[in-house]
Amino acid sequence: MAGFDKVVNTYEEAMAGLEDGMTVIAGGFGICGIPENLINQIKKMGTKELTIISNNCGIDGFGLGVLLEDRQIKKMVSSYVGENKLFEEQLLSGQLEVELTPQGTLAEKMRAAGAGIPAFYTATGYGTDIGEGKDVREFNGRKYILEESTQGDFSIVKAWKADRYGNAIYRNTAMNFNPMAATAGKICVMEVEEIVEPGELDPMYIHTPGIYVDRLIQGTFEKRIEKRTVREG
Repeated sequence: MAGFDKVVNTYEEAMAGLEDGMTVIAGGFGICGIPENLINQIKKMGTKELTIISNNCGIDGFGLGVLLEDRQIKKMVSSYVGENKLFEEQLLSGQLEVELTPQGTLAEKMRAAGAGIPAFYTATGYGTDIGEGKDVREFNGRKYILEESTQGDFSIVKAWKADRYGNAIYRNTAMNFNPMAATAGKICVMEVEEIVEPGELDPMYIHTPGIYVDRLIQGTFEKRIEKRTVREG
């Protein structure tokens, strides 16, 4: 069964083959559950002209935000600008192409790609700028627009635990976008907090089956808090 072993030992191996102009789908929400070390490897590689598909672009100096610093991102497909001032500046100045997409639609675009569904109809965005120029159909008296699924050359995701075959479990809010993103890349690279041996994880609780995962690496994570809120004493 050695051929099923997805583990790589370095981040260079994990992101081998990523080239200028490719499309990368990244899991996580804000800076929660993000594949931060894989992102840092992309920054280290200096890969340019990338299209990044992710809920948002991290924050200044962390997460996907670090790729904006050296203008590595050509286009962002995301649901909102978030807390990233550099993202906002590059958007408003025309340096960065941005395709804002409703959050649920973005998640479904990823999920559909992983399921082999090329497009789907949704009511979200009908009658707005988002629906302009898109095919419209009526079902049960309601108008829907056609949205195409979105596939990446790479998908990069972060999970809690995985066995060596890539069967993975996400923890709490890291479930945001990671399971869908994992299925939507031609090459899925997953980093995890812990790698265990096959059979140690209960099959009933697997979120991403190993069939979707191409490369697996164990990392250490900073786990920043985006907005720290404390109760007054």
